[in-house]
Amino acid sequence: MTTLHTRARPEEERRRRVPVLRGAAAAGALLQRLEPPLGRPTRIAELRFSGPGLVLGGVFLAASLLPSLLPRPSVVQGVISGVSLVAGYGVGAALGALYRYLGIPAPRGRWRGGLVGVSVALCIGVLVLSMWKQVGWQNDIRLLYGMPPIGPDGWPLVAAVTLLVGALLLLLGRSLGAAFGGLRRWLMRRMPRRLASLLGGVVVVVTVWAVFSGVLVTGFFAGANALFAPADQVISSGTRQPTSPVRSAGPGSAVRWSDLGAEGRGFVSGGPTLESIDAVTGGGARLPVRVYVGLRSADTIRGRAALVLEELKRTGAFDRKVLVLATTTGTGYLDRNGTDPLEFLWNGDTAIAGVQYSYLPSWISLLADQDAARQTSQAVFDAVHGYWSTLPEAERPRLYLYGLSLGSYGVESILGSINLINEPIDGALLVGPPFVSPVHARLTADRDPGSPAWLPEYGEGRTVRFASEDDGFARTPGPWGPTRVAYLQHASDPVVFFDSDLAFAPPEWLRDGQRGPDVSPRMGWFPVVTMVQVLLDLPGSGSVPMGYGHLYSAPANIAAWVGITEPPGWDAAGLRHLGEVLSRRPHPYG
Repeated sequence: MTTLHTRARPEEERRRRVPVLRGAAAAGALLQRLEPPLGRPTRIAELRFSGPGLVLGGVFLAASLLPSLLPRPSVVQGVISGVSLVAGYGVGAALGALYRYLGIPAPRGRWRGGLVGVSVALCIGVLVLSMWKQVGWQNDIRLLYGMPPIGPDGWPLVAAVTLLVGALLLLLGRSLGAAFGGLRRWLMRRMPRRLASLLGGVVVVVTVWAVFSGVLVTGFFAGANALFAPADQVISSGTRQPTSPVRSAGPGSAVRWSDLGAEGRGFVSGGPTLESIDAVTGGGARLPVRVYVGLRSADTIRGRAALVLEELKRTGAFDRKVLVLATTTGTGYLDRNGTDPLEFLWNGDTAIAGVQYSYLPSWISLLADQDAARQTSQAVFDAVHGYWSTLPEAERPRLYLYGLSLGSYGVESILGSINLINEPIDGALLVGPPFVSPVHARLTADRDPGSPAWLPEYGEGRTVRFASEDDGFARTPGPWGPTRVAYLQHASDPVVFFDSDLAFAPPEWLRDGQRGPDVSPRMGWFPVVTMVQVLLDLPGSGSVPMGYGHLYSAPANIAAWVGITEPPGWDAAGLRHLGEVLSRRPHPYG
């Protein structure tokens, strides 16, 4: 009896000293029961889960609450959290399955229970901490952007959307798992187990990819076309057909008003008036030439390019001081914050031409219309530049390129043209270049040492310069050459800085010393989750205050055009006044 009493006492003391082990062991036993054994047929809707999947899912869920580039509505936060939860669960479940597949001996008894219990405790602690801080993290960004703070009242919606998205994705994943399991069992009757698993996985992945890239993607774009095409044909009551011959669809124009598209009609009927320009510049203004060709104005890209050239000749555009070939966004939109400042700066002695290639929003066009943007930009440039280059150099206008968003992607396709080598243009302004822009990516990767990824310097600024909302081109010392290419971008713009590589590696623009002033200091990187966050920032990039995200202000565009074109007769006070005048206008999209 004495011997038994002596041997049991240290165990009792250890349990009193570390009481958490009992809870850890219980949690471990529970998670072992939650996890079905390998090879067990999957029941899609059963309430049994992978233990490692739950732990990693909780960690991913906690990471999804961290801030990203833009403030998030509750619904968007719920979608991000639901996707992240299932992504983490999938990674954890896959690691657990791989562990068993390789036959690696697992810890047993209390060691296993304690290990799992501690993992669960840490996971819950991190998740609770993130939930506690999430509202504050969002308010930090909102304060930075000058937006009103939010409270915790959005949490019920976040939780509901998270559970809904998570459940749907989990059901989808289990359905694929069931398909894989059934196929693997069928193959195991004909080949070794591991080969059957490998072949079954390949077949399922290939099938899913074929369905996604074929049926789903095609259906999505067909639905988008059906949704946005009618809106492009609606003639708004706020637009009036031009009565001036220097506008497309005006007297003598070969372009029909009804064929311009919604954004084209807004462009040719809008812009500064003679009176508004004179009020700022002091008088002597000319009505700016505005040429636009809609998607329905001609059947082919070459036909639309030829029509642009015809319109430029008809309106006397080649007699103006400045001619700008503008590549539109996906909807056909030309940002007035980019076009109007140039017309004021040159007292209306300008001509701007645009061609529509799509009516889809840019975030869809980024996927669907890259070729159309590139081909349209090149065709229009070749037609206009070919004629412009035949004119006497002293008599022809300065020639510039302009593009916002996907429009800047189209401009990039021109910058490598052999025609630029033979007959260089005067410059280009690329605003908010999308992440698919190859020239922008190369310039950023090859930037001068010491310059940040969000605002690079390249080649000492001799040809290409970068600027942001409050940091213009003056920061780059040295002369700017005869052909001036300028990029205007925000560090908070997900259209510029999204990258699928965010799933696997932290970006340079989040490193110490590389972070922009409009990026939250609390934004960090987490595998997969950060990519999902920035991806879902894209649709909201135009729903933030002016000067952040994908909204570029009139003063920033003024500074860019001044640096590129050097208009005469302007001083700092005059430029500041122009910026104030243009900033007082209501934003067309609220």
